[in-house]
Amino acid sequence: MFSIYILTYNEELDIAACIESAMLSDDIIVVDSCSSDRTIEISSGYPIRVIQHPFESHGKQRTWMLESVLPKHEWVYILEADERMTPELFAECVAATQNPDYIAYYVAERVMFMNQWIRYSTQYPRYQLRLFRHGKVWFTDYGHTEREVCDGATSFLKETYPHYTSSKGLSRWLDKHNRYSTDEAKETLYQLENGDVKWRDLFFGKSEVERRRALKDLSLRVPARPVIRFVYMYFFLGGCLDGHPGLAWCTLQAFYEYLILLKVWEMKYSRGQESGVGSQESGVGSQESGVRSQESGVGSQE
Repeated sequence: MFSIYILTYNEELDIAACIESAMLSDDIIVVDSCSSDRTIEISSGYPIRVIQHPFESHGKQRTWMLESVLPKHEWVYILEADERMTPELFAECVAATQNPDYIAYYVAERVMFMNQWIRYSTQYPRYQLRLFRHGKVWFTDYGHTEREVCDGATSFLKETYPHYTSSKGLSRWLDKHNRYSTDEAKETLYQLENGDVKWRDLFFGKSEVERRRALKDLSLRVPARPVIRFVYMYFFLGGCLDGHPGLAWCTLQAFYEYLILLKVWEMKYSRGQESGVGSQESGVGSQESGVRSQESGVGSQE
């Protein structure tokens, strides 16, 4: 058996179905980021633990959760409200926890969009670390999301989980990705100025996760990213085989990339403006200092 953490923020439309899918476990913990809707009310109707904690970032929220809300079992699974646990995945997770060789497992998501699994243009199988031994994994921030740090060997599960990315409507998706793009723009600027591309991981990475992360670091340095991403997803990955939902998905992802680029430009421009104002103020200060020196000289002559 293993415990299940569910992360929430204003998830009244999804939380009931998410909790019910997780009821295979005897220890479910909802960690809510101070929702303003009925998320807490709905969650409290189930025989589970419900905890609230103000949200700072994805990495910090997970770290606080793991350190402050102790699970009943040695192994834990992190589930988000727009994701679902399945009986098949649960059974494989239980079996995986009996293997002493690994401390964590990656699970592939099935992106559900417009009532359809987006099979091709989502880079399936795209893995996320979900199941791990408590105390052996912690998280750091990266862009709008987080990256895990593991103290031990990891592996991959065969079963997948459905991820309903726009279950609350397209407007909510756009609002969320508007926020995400700000964090991604900040991370892009940081990586361009301080990071590098891990070429060895890109071509010889031991896992799909390492290769995908190296590819993302490379993509930050590629011009015309929105166009390239659309062409890559729609034609090379086969998004055209996902039908109309695939076209819509690829278009939204290209728009998201463009939004990030616009915010990178905006941040650079604001930084330049602030630097220019500082230089002007420094120049004015120097002029004032010069005037005072001249006045001092006149006083000495007098």
